Amino acid sequence: MSKRKDSGADPLPGRPVRGSESGRPVMAALDLLGRRWTMRILWELHQRPDGFRGLQARCDGMSSSVLATRLNELSAARLVEGGYRLTRLGEELVEAMGPMVEWSRRWADELT
Repeated sequence: MSKRKDSGADPLPGRPVRGSESGRPVMAALDLLGRRWTMRILWELHQRPDGFRGLQARCDGMSSSVLATRLNELSAARLVEGGYRLTRLGEELVEAMGPMVEWSRRWADELT
């Protein structure tokens, strides 16, 4: 995979990633999901597939270069496929976030 100025190589299981040389799948996942705008892109595509410009419009303020980089990373990780839609793995990831969504609602209620 190509090196990127802002983020290094695509984070994939079996490869060293930022903060971990182990190559453990969970560390690769955390590196990928922790990158700027990644979770927003996944969330938006979970709502509905879209083209590049439509997705960019739904992700307020994201530059086209960052969107292209993130989509390339998510495609390499087999979470997003052409057209821009989530793969089966991408959908499973968003479903796995369900408890986090529920927790965030409880957290918001506690803070208000």
